[in-house]
Amino acid sequence: MFAFNRRRLLAGAVGLAVAGLLPITAANSVSAATTIQLVSPTDAAAVAKSGQWKVLDVRPVPPLDYIGGHLPNAVHLSDQAFRGPNGKLPFQIWAAGDLANLLSKAGISNRDQVLVYSDGTNVLGATLVAYILEKSGVPKVGIIDGGFSGYKASGSEVTKAFPSYRTGAFKPTNVPGLAISLKELLPLVGKPNVVIIDPRPKALYEGTDPLFIRSGHIPGAINITWQSVTEANNPEDSLKNPHKIKSVEALRKLFESRGVTPDKTVIISCSTGREASIQYILLKHVLGYPNVRLYEGSWTEYSATDYPLEAGPDPTLVKN
Repeated sequence: MFAFNRRRLLAGAVGLAVAGLLPITAANSVSAATTIQLVSPTDAAAVAKSGQWKVLDVRPVPPLDYIGGHLPNAVHLSDQAFRGPNGKLPFQIWAAGDLANLLSKAGISNRDQVLVYSDGTNVLGATLVAYILEKSGVPKVGIIDGGFSGYKASGSEVTKAFPSYRTGAFKPTNVPGLAISLKELLPLVGKPNVVIIDPRPKALYEGTDPLFIRSGHIPGAINITWQSVTEANNPEDSLKNPHKIKSVEALRKLFESRGVTPDKTVIISCSTGREASIQYILLKHVLGYPNVRLYEGSWTEYSATDYPLEAGPDPTLVKN
């Protein structure tokens, strides 16, 4: 199930779950409504063929990568299709009704289990879609650990055949308590029991890259780049795959060493909400942190206000 050191111990359980004999749940998940899990490439092959899960290939458009090969029964729906302008900001998740229409066209209904994958650095698209599915009330979501490259490297079946399917009947749903608004965020800035993670590149965090209206970060936010939770820079990983997640032990050590502990409320804010989604899922659904929120407006929204900001190196890293 999980591409961690415990993979072999859990592989048997996943096989039973795919066969419908055991429930599939995320390790230490605290969400009663939705479970999100990392699925190994081998198990993903069984899931895709089981007929019990819908499969979404969310690689970016144009869809030529999908046409060149994809998982059996996978429907292509780019992660880019899930967001757009809302009259104020350029890249925000569509409203519940729009998402319901989109998911229905992809053959998904409210109670379906959904397996999601992308490739390479677009792991962020897969995790963003997984978050959106959770927000839309989908009960079980799987993300292929290693993405399409990891899946192909495992020798699992790749097809060019387009699946035939019926349109789904997804009803608009918006699960509360996952996202945090700017209004909710502001009173929490600087509170000792709150930690804000900014997973953007160092230059954006420090404000040396003048990409946004204003440069810098939310006061007190710590910089834990999204790549640091993946195997992108691991010399022992032959693919150096940014779609493959580090072990549970490595994740826990990383976050706790930076003061991100389960007793705190954790808020993750990036550029547009996309980079934040990977750490949101890992903290909440893999490590089991009880209070994790995603600031969807992120720096796109915050930089357009006149609220205080900070710039410069992360002081928690300077101290270390």
